[in-house]
Amino acid sequence: MSDIAARAIVNFEAQFRERPNAGLELTLRKLGKSFADKPVLQNLDLHIPAGQFVAVIGQSGCGKSTLLRLLAGLEAPSGGHIHYGGAREARDETRMMFQEPRLLPWASVLGNVEVGRSDSPNKALTRERALQALQAVGLADRAADWPAVLSGGQKQRVAFARALVSRPRLLAFDEPFGALDALTRIEMQRLLEDLWLQQRFTAVLVTHDVSEALNLADRIILIEAGKIALDLAVTLQRPRRRGNVDLAVLEERILRRLVKEHVRRPEYSI
Repeated sequence: MSDIAARAIVNFEAQFRERPNAGLELTLRKLGKSFADKPVLQNLDLHIPAGQFVAVIGQSGCGKSTLLRLLAGLEAPSGGHIHYGGAREARDETRMMFQEPRLLPWASVLGNVEVGRSDSPNKALTRERALQALQAVGLADRAADWPAVLSGGQKQRVAFARALVSRPRLLAFDEPFGALDALTRIEMQRLLEDLWLQQRFTAVLVTHDVSEALNLADRIILIEAGKIALDLAVTLQRPRRRGNVDLAVLEERILRRLVKEHVRRPEYSI
């Protein structure tokens, strides 16, 4: 291991000790989004405190991924607004992870992570922070490897490190573990929870997996026909164990609501 790598491998949590307000507060007022005059989201009012972990669920086409892109600044709202508390430039404070890792095949693992700070003029600091981020996701020893030799779970870890390297205050996740096998998915969920507990960034996760939402989130938002149909606090103690009776009761409640809505309304895609 090189000297710079050895110096970079530090407790990732220590980077955030001087940032008591690491998470980004979000307030949505009458937020709406339409495509070709077809409303996808309508008059959403929502407050997300700094550092909260929110899961957004709903049938395909309900608008949950559109909501995530609005929060991440990748789309402009058609109506209403989003207030980012304490942020000068919301997009500078936000990173997004997708189901596909979207790695550059011609760049090393370390090079892919450095892309997350490509706008920084300080290349030495960028490399140091990229190595720290790889250490945080358990891949410091793969820094020189090419993406082609990594497993699906390892590629998602690299994508996670790339999102972390800029120290975002808001992380938006769009089905990030949907393509992984069951065991790898559980490992990635644990990694996400551990890093969120350390760093306390605000996390918004879109998922079709109700069990995943309940295991990770402080709060579940159910979107139906472009509106918030359910806003449920999850107050169960962490770490949450699969098979827990209270979790099972909450999961059954949400699934009944989802199945009822699916039967009542034909599905469409946006």
